[in-house]
Amino acid sequence: MSSRVLRKLQGDKDKELVDEVSDTETDTPVSSGAKRKQLNINRYDLLNQQSHSESEVKEDDNETEAAKSCEGGEREQHDLKRKKKKKKKKSGKHANTQRSSEDNADIDEVERSVREVNRLLGESYASKVSTSTNIKPDKLAHRKNILSIQHKHLNPNNELKRIFGSKIIQTEHKRKNRGGGRAHIKSTTMVSCKENWPQVGKCGLSMNYVENKDGVQYFAYEHSQSYRQVQNKFLDAVESLNPDNIVAIINEHPYHVDALIQLSDLCKLSEDLAMAAELIERALYCLEYAYHPLFNVAQGNCRLDYRKQENRALYITIFKHLLFIGGKACYRTALEFCKLLLSLDPDGDPLAVKLAIDFYAIRAREYQWLVDFVTEWDSTKNLLQLPNFAYSLAVAHFYNGDSAKADCLLQEALMMFPGVLLPLLHKCSVQIDNRVANHPFFLGADDPKTQPQALTQLILLYINRSYHIWKDSDLLPWLEKNVHEVLDRVEKGDPVIKDYAEKRTKRYAGHLPQSIARHMLLSDLKGVSPTSEEINGPVLGFDPLPPKDSINTYTRPKRPTVPLNNASPLGMFFRSILPNFNNQNIPQNFEEAVREDAARALVEDETNEGGDLRRSVANLVDAMRELLNNIRPEVPNDADGEENDDSADDDMT
Repeated sequence: MSSRVLRKLQGDKDKELVDEVSDTETDTPVSSGAKRKQLNINRYDLLNQQSHSESEVKEDDNETEAAKSCEGGEREQHDLKRKKKKKKKKSGKHANTQRSSEDNADIDEVERSVREVNRLLGESYASKVSTSTNIKPDKLAHRKNILSIQHKHLNPNNELKRIFGSKIIQTEHKRKNRGGGRAHIKSTTMVSCKENWPQVGKCGLSMNYVENKDGVQYFAYEHSQSYRQVQNKFLDAVESLNPDNIVAIINEHPYHVDALIQLSDLCKLSEDLAMAAELIERALYCLEYAYHPLFNVAQGNCRLDYRKQENRALYITIFKHLLFIGGKACYRTALEFCKLLLSLDPDGDPLAVKLAIDFYAIRAREYQWLVDFVTEWDSTKNLLQLPNFAYSLAVAHFYNGDSAKADCLLQEALMMFPGVLLPLLHKCSVQIDNRVANHPFFLGADDPKTQPQALTQLILLYINRSYHIWKDSDLLPWLEKNVHEVLDRVEKGDPVIKDYAEKRTKRYAGHLPQSIARHMLLSDLKGVSPTSEEINGPVLGFDPLPPKDSINTYTRPKRPTVPLNNASPLGMFFRSILPNFNNQNIPQNFEEAVREDAARALVEDETNEGGDLRRSVANLVDAMRELLNNIRPEVPNDADGEENDDSADDDMT
């Protein structure tokens, strides 16, 4: 509080003492036979007022002095008015910014606390990186915003509500969750816990904080001793080639992540996509349940090292989850998960998410975001050297209304990747013009001499994923116009054609990177798969193509030799979907065994116990589904007594 205000409220010290003497002893007037007028100020009003700045106090003092100096001349009054006017202007200009010394001390303390919290949460990492490196802070902020995650877009129900209406989705949600809710369910952003899922409890999975490098925070998953024992049992079950062993592990440990992923692949092979998607959601829920408190995907500065064996489960699960979501036409949600997956390791991109992110951006109608993403990342990642980005960027500009830029980009894409056109038109069931169908520039584009095998695989990946986009009636006339313009340039001998042909043969020589081969295996698109030279060793659904510099915690036991001479067709089928299957080991009498088992199945009594499970893989999956839905293990947890509580669910979204 200012000393001037105190003196004003308390009055002059000597006069106050005189007043006290006059009141207590003589009660006589001090001067001129009249009592001194007391200050008409309530001192407790100060508790309800903010501290005044020095300018405001001076202004009050000036007003008081002006009131007392009534005997002054007009000149003195004019000077006082000018002085008071200046003070008012100054106080009005800085009234919201100036504070007293006490307030500044409190604000500084609060700001120091906020900065400390932000430092721990990594929110100011851009400014720190800019001071420690030569990268401009505005560029870092823009790059962070490109991959920024919005939690509302991670929930597919929000997108389904926009598509079908909120009433339909809420009705379906209530129908699936009939029977009351459970209390004390941890709120998650990626996946919401369902009613038929058991509680996580202490599953043995946790995430640790590793370090902070230049504002980027690194984390790592850790397995407890009990979880490691279960993981070793799971690896033995995989090597045993018996799916019943994997089901037994999930029956005992319903949140073992790798077992859920492997069983999801089995359900997908049997075309039970709903069950396969739910198993992936349960695995993702468990992984998110183990998040470190500082692990915030929305910030874009959290990293997981893919080389570490325990971290790879989150990558694989998110990738499989976004594929299932995209299959439900929730393209905006799938795009958000692509951004999340890319933000975990933007430099390495171990699952090559950049080969799919453009597709989901166009399907979600996020055209401007795709343009900004390519503009920001192409200088360092060479995105336009990939067929998918070369064509998708042209489509994005076309939908944005920039026809001149779209025409230029599409013609460059056609000249750089001519092998895309004819397979794409065949896939879209479009009747091809005679000039285009018979022209050697497009007709011989798939020649191995001009189009390496690696480029052919990238083109097939783009066509099989994105051909639905080109079925738009607006795109086909635009494509036809630019195709003929490209042919005109080819016939005129444009030197760019020869330059692009040389670049194709040089840039795509050799085998595909391991990340792209891993992407093809996980995408599971028909007609797209890496070559045998690009796959070294077994392919496991929960960990396909581990990196060569992998940091392993577990070692796979040697697989026992299994005789195949007396193998049943059902057993052979399971061996074919599990790792290290060699088709050269199929016995010669396998086809005869298949026919014999089929004939035996026709005459067997359907009521024979155990016969259905041996005759049909679909029946086995039905049995597993029924088993999983009825799992209610007793997990040691403080909230076990409240599991059957009738209270409503916590809001997961």
